[in-house]
Amino acid sequence: MITNNVGIVNEMCIYDVAIIGGGVIGCNIARYLSKYNLKICLIEKESDVACRTSSANSGIVHAGYDAVPGTLKAKFNVRGNEMMDEISHDLDVPFKRIGSLVIAFDEKDMEILKELYERGISNGVPDMQILDGNQVREKEPAVNSKVIGALYAPTAGIICPYELTIGAAEIAVQNGVELMLDSEVVAIKVVHIDVKNIENTSGSVDGINIGKVYEIELKGSQTKIYSRYIVNAAGVYSDKIAAMVGDTSFTVTPRKGEYLLMDKNQGKIVNSVIFQTPSQMGKGILVSPTVDGNLLLGPTAKNIEDKEDISTDRTGLSQVIQGALRSVPDVDLSKVITSFSGLRAVSSTGDFIIGESKAARGFINVAGIESPGLTAAPAIAEYVAQLLEKAGLILVLKDNYMKVRKPFKRFRNLQENELRELIKKNPLYGNIICRCEKVSAAEIVEAIRRPAGARTLDGVKRRTRAGMGRCQGGFCTPRIMHILSQELGIPMEKVTKSGGDSWMILNR
Repeated sequence: MITNNVGIVNEMCIYDVAIIGGGVIGCNIARYLSKYNLKICLIEKESDVACRTSSANSGIVHAGYDAVPGTLKAKFNVRGNEMMDEISHDLDVPFKRIGSLVIAFDEKDMEILKELYERGISNGVPDMQILDGNQVREKEPAVNSKVIGALYAPTAGIICPYELTIGAAEIAVQNGVELMLDSEVVAIKVVHIDVKNIENTSGSVDGINIGKVYEIELKGSQTKIYSRYIVNAAGVYSDKIAAMVGDTSFTVTPRKGEYLLMDKNQGKIVNSVIFQTPSQMGKGILVSPTVDGNLLLGPTAKNIEDKEDISTDRTGLSQVIQGALRSVPDVDLSKVITSFSGLRAVSSTGDFIIGESKAARGFINVAGIESPGLTAAPAIAEYVAQLLEKAGLILVLKDNYMKVRKPFKRFRNLQENELRELIKKNPLYGNIICRCEKVSAAEIVEAIRRPAGARTLDGVKRRTRAGMGRCQGGFCTPRIMHILSQELGIPMEKVTKSGGDSWMILNR
């Protein structure tokens, strides 16, 4: 069930778990917990899942050599990497193990590579090699001729971060998780409720006071929902959510990263993810293919105060260009099709913060999940279930759990004979809406009708790639708006780009 108007939620219902945050972490936790007989809600302040950091990052599945041994980052990076083949298969999300190279330009860089190699060995990363300059150029002819060596990690890969998030959300909703969109949490407090005449939950007994539950107040309505446990996966806002229950043990600083996305005719310049040696601010400017065939450059790393600032500017994008050209000089900058930025949630502890809050029992913080958070997401979900069980939540597996997501048939990936058969069954497959990415009307309709389906232009874009090509929606946007209008039963002037007041048409 998806709830946009949170006022229709049964206020007398007590959830077993309320997950705050619809990014890749929150959605994967919801997916994992949905295999159990639990009443779960997933609360997201935006109009869709994957709206923020989970739609604006590098999409790298890291091998695990960068994290300091013994940290949560190291533990969940390696475990998440191991899980990614199965997860991507179950969620029908494209994933490619193309390997990564951390390149060295001088002997100082080579010393850093040796340190990363030793870290990787300590963390359990398999099959790493330190290559010399000739071996690097044999693998990657376009890399700078001044490169003298590299750390090669074949288990690294690329994935689409928002498709991973959306796929997890679909499985969660299919298995009974209630997705509450446009629902910003503004207050949390502890209350005691008598469960007599209240819908039972898996951990309550009718007519007996269950004691403490959390009352969660949502912005924009009088709705208050109740939950026995809370998982705080609110990204850059996770410190704010924790403070609502009296937990001020950490802070989260947004770290902005700006990117340039290149046309698909640049996507085969490199075969692997190309990194430079890391610094305290991150893994540096990378050059990487994407799973959809583009080339990605970035990100920068700048700590900021504004948790909503996803702007780009000349200074940041110039840094991206300089860094990328240092690694791969032949990138054709005339082929840039768009720029964007995302925010990383950098914790004051320097590591992931995952555990039950000391300030509030049954309140699980999953905070400061910066890189390698995307890689770690499935492993973090697995661990959070263990933490909840340790905190007292009873986990009983469902008999009818749906583990595998229904495959999404994409026009651009189908053979001619497959297309002919599809068009016979559904003529909308023969109506191409987005020429750049070869997206049919049938795909857009399905993206809207699926569990946790699209409600906005950006929602359609993330699910189908309609509007992500060379023209960036210049031709297909009105046609997508028309389909959204028809499917959602709303006038065209009510169709938005990304929810809220991001109107596409002014109704004067």
